[in-house]
Amino acid sequence: MSRKLKIGIIGCGGIANGKHLPSLSKQPEVELVAFCDIILSKAEKAAAQYGVEGAKVYEDYRSLIADPSIDVVHVCTPNDSHAEISIASLEADKHVMCEKPMAKTAADARRMVEAAKRTGKKLTIGYNNRYRPDSWFMKQICEDGELGEIYYAKAHAIRRRAVPTWGVFLDEEKQGGGPLIDIGTHALDLTLWMMNNYEPKVVLGTSFHKLSGKENAANAWGPWDPKKFTVEDSAMGMIVMKNGATIVLESSWALNTLDVKEAKCTLSGTEAGADMEDGLRLNGEKHSRLYTNKVQLDAGGVAFYDGKKEKSEEKEARLWIDAILNDKEPVVTPEQACVVSEILEAIYESAKTGKAVYFD
Repeated sequence: MSRKLKIGIIGCGGIANGKHLPSLSKQPEVELVAFCDIILSKAEKAAAQYGVEGAKVYEDYRSLIADPSIDVVHVCTPNDSHAEISIASLEADKHVMCEKPMAKTAADARRMVEAAKRTGKKLTIGYNNRYRPDSWFMKQICEDGELGEIYYAKAHAIRRRAVPTWGVFLDEEKQGGGPLIDIGTHALDLTLWMMNNYEPKVVLGTSFHKLSGKENAANAWGPWDPKKFTVEDSAMGMIVMKNGATIVLESSWALNTLDVKEAKCTLSGTEAGADMEDGLRLNGEKHSRLYTNKVQLDAGGVAFYDGKKEKSEEKEARLWIDAILNDKEPVVTPEQACVVSEILEAIYESAKTGKAVYFD
């Protein structure tokens, strides 16, 4: 394809301006031609900063996807509208990048998978933590079989006090949940991807509203309003896969702990283990001795040169555009992202009922 891909952005808030627009603007094969937001001034501002000359702005996403010249749509709206907009865009003959999590509900995520299959268009989900240097290298180690069979893992998404107080983050109706669906989703996606295991058998989960009611709480983004804090402040889950492999998922926006890790995983296999402490560490046994190796992830050692610096979100955008132009499977497939949504929903359900949730 010699012409440039024409991209439309639906939702011009924080994630669009913080990730999608800066990253897409660095891709030489694309043109940002259309911007939509229910607050028109946000679309106008984004178009002025990132759009091509004559870029169009819309208040209604249906008007944007009705334009047959648009090839790709990025959906950067609250979770409750991901499925509706993504499915409509796929049916309008667009490839779709939808921000994480895939959808507010597992049923909606499954509808998105079906729409992608039905239309033959590409659909991917914005799990940008896969593209970090430590994640990319750990995935290569897993694929090479260096860890053996990975049968135990931890998915970490723990903040001590970092509750997002803007937008709709605290609104359960729009988001579907709090830290579990917001940052726990990244940690779980990373872990399942490393294990290449997408067959859950049973889930047991708990969620807590222990700190959300506190007035004037210390918080990275200033105190939250307890009346608006309708989602959990932390949630935990244990996931047992069909082959017996077990994952412990931990997520919090506010928790009394010093063990803070976000979008990281710890893997234990039959041959070795790996974790994302202080970069990337490998551990195991050789010649009747235990070893721990720290992986150097940058070029290092050369004056005035520190290797090619490509941010994870820029790599995500580049490989997504490459998948479209060269008809490749995207790094994050809709089927993979759907399993993440199904497990998260099962943790919430288990937390509410106090019972384990079985798949199939």
